[in-house]
Amino acid sequence: MDCVSPILDVATRLWDCTARRVVYIRELEENLNSLKSLTEELSNLSKDVMVRVEREEELQQSRHTHEVDGWLRAVQVMEAEVEEILQNGRQEIQQKCLGTCPKNCRSSYRLGKIVSRKIDAVTELKGKGHFDFVAHRLPCAPVDEMPMGKTVGLDLMFEKVRRCLEDEQVRSIGLYGIGGVGKTTLLQKINNEYFGKRNDFDVVIWIVVSKPINIGNIQDVILNKLPTPDDKWKNRSKEEKAVEICKLLKAKNFVILLDDMWERLDLWEVGIPHLSDQTKSRVVLTTRSERVCDEMEVHERMRVECLTPGEAFSLFCDKVGENILNSHPDIKGLLRLLLKNVKDCHLPSSSLGDQWLAGKLLGKLIDLWIGEGFLNKFADIYEARNQGEEIIRSLKLACLLECGVSKGTCKMHDVMRDMALWLSCDYGEERHKSFVLDHVQWIEAYETVKWKEAQRISLWHSNINEGLSLSPRFLNLQTLILRNSNMKSLPIGFFQFMPVIRVLDLSNNANLVELPLEICKLESLEYLNLTLTSIKRMPIELKNLTKLRLIPSNVISCLPNLQMFRMLHSLDIVEYDEVGVLQELECLEYLSWISITLLTVPAVQIYLTSLMLQKCVRDLFLTTCPGLKVVELPLSTLETLTVLRFLYCNDLERVKINMGLSRGHISNSNFHNLVKVFIHGCRFLDLTWLIYAPSLEVLLVYNSLEMEEIIGSDEYGDSEIDQQNLSIFSRLVVLSLHGLPNLKSIYKRPLPFPSLKEILVVGCPNLRKLPLNSNSVTNTLKEIAGHPTWWEELEWEDDNLKGIFTPYFKT
Repeated sequence: MDCVSPILDVATRLWDCTARRVVYIRELEENLNSLKSLTEELSNLSKDVMVRVEREEELQQSRHTHEVDGWLRAVQVMEAEVEEILQNGRQEIQQKCLGTCPKNCRSSYRLGKIVSRKIDAVTELKGKGHFDFVAHRLPCAPVDEMPMGKTVGLDLMFEKVRRCLEDEQVRSIGLYGIGGVGKTTLLQKINNEYFGKRNDFDVVIWIVVSKPINIGNIQDVILNKLPTPDDKWKNRSKEEKAVEICKLLKAKNFVILLDDMWERLDLWEVGIPHLSDQTKSRVVLTTRSERVCDEMEVHERMRVECLTPGEAFSLFCDKVGENILNSHPDIKGLLRLLLKNVKDCHLPSSSLGDQWLAGKLLGKLIDLWIGEGFLNKFADIYEARNQGEEIIRSLKLACLLECGVSKGTCKMHDVMRDMALWLSCDYGEERHKSFVLDHVQWIEAYETVKWKEAQRISLWHSNINEGLSLSPRFLNLQTLILRNSNMKSLPIGFFQFMPVIRVLDLSNNANLVELPLEICKLESLEYLNLTLTSIKRMPIELKNLTKLRLIPSNVISCLPNLQMFRMLHSLDIVEYDEVGVLQELECLEYLSWISITLLTVPAVQIYLTSLMLQKCVRDLFLTTCPGLKVVELPLSTLETLTVLRFLYCNDLERVKINMGLSRGHISNSNFHNLVKVFIHGCRFLDLTWLIYAPSLEVLLVYNSLEMEEIIGSDEYGDSEIDQQNLSIFSRLVVLSLHGLPNLKSIYKRPLPFPSLKEILVVGCPNLRKLPLNSNSVTNTLKEIAGHPTWWEELEWEDDNLKGIFTPYFKT
């Protein structure tokens, strides 16, 4: 027995060692499948994190954290390593003898061991991908420059304010005067030309107060400007926010600019410290009423006067232009006589003055006009929208509207807004016909009694509570806008007594998940907007609303008068029958405007073979589309497309242009309406097909790992450009390239880029040269953004050229 025990011990150890190794071989195929599944889960998690990063960076002016950046890069490396292992695994399994035994046990053992360890590594990396936050807010500049035009007659007033600001005994200033006299323009001039050129103030905060005063909104504006994490104040009470604001401002020399005040604001309630404790800090406000200056106890008040006749004449001449002034010899004389005799006449010192109506996206504004019936004389939606755009241009030329701060928005002076409401109420005789409310947190039941005669009600950022919960009787109501609220559903019976309603806008209510069935009884309804809600299904009874002309989703073929259809979704779409929707859309006689998301190859094929759909689709969003490798766009039939987006079409390798009968006449048959192209996570090698998009304004390309060129040299590349004299990117305003590791060229020759304002390059280490020379973007460029290392390694024709563009570079 003494001899046997050692032998058994050795045998046991040998068996254990061998068994562990055999497991690697025996379970190789199963482990390969597990590794593949885990890696796919890791890739999906990476995409979700990237979407979060992009949303944070776009909406909150943030920059993703180093931890997230490192994790995303680690995922890319891991995906490449796993792909190589899986390829080796497939070869190893194919080489098995009789389909079961490995040909080379040693090789299978080594590979099995690698697979086992890689499973652990992928699992560990996946566990690290659940981030509480993915981006840090970027620090704000001390002073934000405010947009303003040329001013007339404000220099003397500006100098008086400047002297007061430099007096240490004057810590608060009130600027008052009648509407449109130029108070806001003066405050903008103070912000830009006084505080913007000084460095002895830590932060300058611009706040539009308006009415009614909303303390929470004012606090949010201040906190967004101060260096404090969101979790310290988001979703906190007003009192908690005030404590945080006071603590931060006490340590700074601050300036608070309060525009458009109508009543007293308790600065201490907001959290702004008493100015007696802050020797350098200042508060400047604008108001129409001297009474507000008294209530705010300002140290110095100044009346902003109307322009003198000479200043008014100069402003008028500047706006009208010499050609019109000189078109008749009597014009100037009559104008001077008018200005001399009209004592009470006042002109704004800028083109619109001080208070702006909140900007709306112009397209949505025109859609509302169509729903209201203002553009009924146009049978075609496209013609109606064109006329809507023409009306907006005319209003701007008449100084009744002006371009907003953001592209695609407009703004209106409050005097014009009040006058428009007055006119809509029959010159004030029926003042209860229209109600417009903004940021009303609580609507009491007794307040809605006076709304019973209303024809139009617009509630923005306002909560639907007891005031509107008891089946309101709005028998004359034609338009109801309930936007940007926190409601999850509408009260039962809410629409019971609205028999003549034509326009219903419930958009931008992110928490709204369902509609009451009674909405299907609103037989007069022509416009229904559910954009940016969480509603996934529409009741089938919606087919009863045969007058609907504009809706966002299904029950389509039963709506013969439908003219506009929008269905744009993200990756979380559920229960969406694309093929059925497209087939229904093809049956609608009056349909002329479609915005739609397609997720499958059959749906894309229907679109590409339907002349009717190609004619109507304006905004096309291709998402995932598994198995779609090539999209062949027919050039001659896609002239109406304005926005084209590709998101995570992982199999898509190429967009091909079907020239048809257009070859040789490209300039007359290209995408002349295509203005925006977004590409994210596709396998394109280049985007040369964009040479046929002469009106392109925005090009965003993200995370397309295989892309090597933007405009390349293929069968319709250089030769086509030269033969057709195509103008490349002549209207491009924004070019954003992000996460393109293999990108080497935008275009091989310098381009003039006569409209380009912004270039953003991130994660493109092999892009060593920009297509720029001394004649490029001579008057439009505002910013080139990227990593400092990338900028320093760029190649230029000479140092002078680098010197021309260096002032525009920002990290």
